[in-house]
Amino acid sequence: MALNKLALIRYKTIDECLRNRGRRWTLENLIDKVSEALYEYEGIRDGVSKRTLQLDLQTMRSDKLYSAPIVVQERKYYTYEDPTFSITQSKLTSADLQKMNEVVGILKHLNGFNHFGEMSEMIAKLENELQRSRTHGPDIIQFESNPLLKGLNWIDPLYKAIAARRAVLIDYRSFRARSTKQGVYYPYLLKEYRNRWFVICRNKAQRHLVTLALDRIEGLEELLKETYYTYKEVDFNHYFDNVIGVTKSEKDNPAKVVLSVRRDTIPYLLTKPLHASQTVLKESEQEIIIQIEVVLNFELEREILGFGPKVKVLSPRILVKKISAVLEEAAGLYG
Repeated sequence: MALNKLALIRYKTIDECLRNRGRRWTLENLIDKVSEALYEYEGIRDGVSKRTLQLDLQTMRSDKLYSAPIVVQERKYYTYEDPTFSITQSKLTSADLQKMNEVVGILKHLNGFNHFGEMSEMIAKLENELQRSRTHGPDIIQFESNPLLKGLNWIDPLYKAIAARRAVLIDYRSFRARSTKQGVYYPYLLKEYRNRWFVICRNKAQRHLVTLALDRIEGLEELLKETYYTYKEVDFNHYFDNVIGVTKSEKDNPAKVVLSVRRDTIPYLLTKPLHASQTVLKESEQEIIIQIEVVLNFELEREILGFGPKVKVLSPRILVKKISAVLEEAAGLYG
């Protein structure tokens, strides 16, 4: 079934709404959201008719397209019967494959230019997926992934909100919280670290930046009438330049971390540095002394602890004490 651009915008918007379990969606609500999307992406002011949206829902249910398990609750509210379903997980059609092959060809051509030099991994992923779809054969290349990871459905709406400079209403429950809290946020940057996604934003009720894990978000909605706050105090292009991981505030300053690395571990840290600031201060037959300049945080501690006895912290003193205390506590677990 051939799809035009406007239909794809409508289907994708409906999909985003029905995946949002934090809100109940009437036909009128869906019409409003689809109309907003058509105006945002195509400048169409007439919106979408009730008849068109009903046909869209019927088409999305069709076995020829997405087989979407759309149900109506209380004769009023639309949702997915399967809360994990998304049309973005549907199999590609032959027409889709042809289009994507053309796109990959263009990307491979652009990859030869310097300003597109970081696209190699993305192109490899696309080619691998296309190869699997065409031949149904095994992977040629495998990337690190976590199929059980939650929160990936929030990437697209957050990306749109950041691009359009719009505030969002987020239902969030941290690991330590007993209940979900709702707040208005101004999102600025999406960040991935070890297959988890985070959004750096500012809560309307606070002045400082916060980092929210997408897998802890339980509901999200754009606020079209809320004035967006632009955070000019930070250059987000370089916000994470001096940090390992994502734990950081704009007030944190980097520290010079000096480490002693055993000879048998040196090749690992030389071929894959802990951080871009890594430099070698001293080298001998038994060890090398390296230095990195980063913010002291949980991710740095976990990275160092992962090397066990192969890496020793020499400074700063506060980090020496922290790592030592953690290792002593861990050793105590084994008697």
